[in-house]
Amino acid sequence: MEQTIRTRRVKLVVAVIVMLFAGIIYAWSITNTPFVQVDNGDVINATQLGLNYTLTIVFFCIGGFAAGLISKYTTSSLRLVLSAAMLFASFISSSLQIVTLEYSGNYFMLYMAYGVLGGLGIGIAYVTVISTINMWYPDKKGFSSGVVLMGFGLSLMIIGRVVDVMGNSENIGWRTTYVIIAIALGLVFLIAAVFIRPPPKDTVFPESKAGKTDKLNEAANDYTALEMIKRPSFILAFIYITILASTGSAAISFGKELMLDVNASDSMAVTSVGMLGVSNGLGRLALGWLFDKQGLWKTRLLSSAVAILAPLAIVFAFLANSVILGIIGLCLCGFTYGFSPTTSSVFVSEYYGQKNFPLNFSIMTLILIPAPFAAMMAGGIKNSTGGFLYAFIILTALTIVGFFVNLAIRKP
Repeated sequence: MEQTIRTRRVKLVVAVIVMLFAGIIYAWSITNTPFVQVDNGDVINATQLGLNYTLTIVFFCIGGFAAGLISKYTTSSLRLVLSAAMLFASFISSSLQIVTLEYSGNYFMLYMAYGVLGGLGIGIAYVTVISTINMWYPDKKGFSSGVVLMGFGLSLMIIGRVVDVMGNSENIGWRTTYVIIAIALGLVFLIAAVFIRPPPKDTVFPESKAGKTDKLNEAANDYTALEMIKRPSFILAFIYITILASTGSAAISFGKELMLDVNASDSMAVTSVGMLGVSNGLGRLALGWLFDKQGLWKTRLLSSAVAILAPLAIVFAFLANSVILGIIGLCLCGFTYGFSPTTSSVFVSEYYGQKNFPLNFSIMTLILIPAPFAAMMAGGIKNSTGGFLYAFIILTALTIVGFFVNLAIRKP
């Protein structure tokens, strides 16, 4: 038992490091710098750059779904090696585009290299790491999911900052930075392939304590993906978790602009966005810890309460022109966004079992496809009204609807 505990701790640390690097998917606002084209102070290729990010997120979801589909026929090590190769090729190819894109204007190769290949590689690794690590923590599924996903959430603040410094350095530059990213991702994911493997079948784990406090935490039946998506509980949960992600997505996309609109200084606005990123990571860990202590039902209620307060705080920040309320609102939105992946993981595990978890979890990650539309809605309202107030009023109403959707979810 003690050996098992030591072994899984090592694997958890490796998983967090892997997810820190995998979280570079959210750093496109930083890594797109060498591709930005400016004319008279205006960015003239914002649409093309935005499409690349959209493709990255879509193919991230597709990659996760593919990892789930092949999980029964391949080992976790093989999938991580595949992911390492794809990400190495993605960033090496993208580094070449830094030189040629300005002259060729051919964004198709960038889309294929960064958006498609990079998105697929990270999606495969994401589902593989989470599903494999959860096998080592049947007694602390919320904790393991929360810790691993915290690494993914904090990536923008840690890895993103390092990448920004290297890219803007005269001695390194963006093309070399892309090559370094390619090598780093390749090596980290290859090392992960050695460490992140399922436990032996005869492994004995500590007894779970969550089930003693929550009737919803009884052993789940092992549902297939087709059986899961037919359940009303899945449909309702998918809607609810999408709402959680939507609120955070809007705040993450326009965090700095939101703070500037309540008359925060530029420095304070940047700091607030950093606090939002930290809250995103901590939200993943906090919800996982709460799940292990209080069970899924109480965890869902708390996530609903925070989800409602998050956009509401920003609404009041606009009405009162309050920087403090703006910071509170952004932090709550960060927590809300962090809640969504952890809720997805523990919900699928608790309600639909571990046997088909990789595929079932990959289906739930498809929430990331509709969630960014909230950011598009907020941006559209900003353009038409000059502010984000009505966007966050709509998001507040949406989270209230989400609360009742949440209440309607029942264990299958």
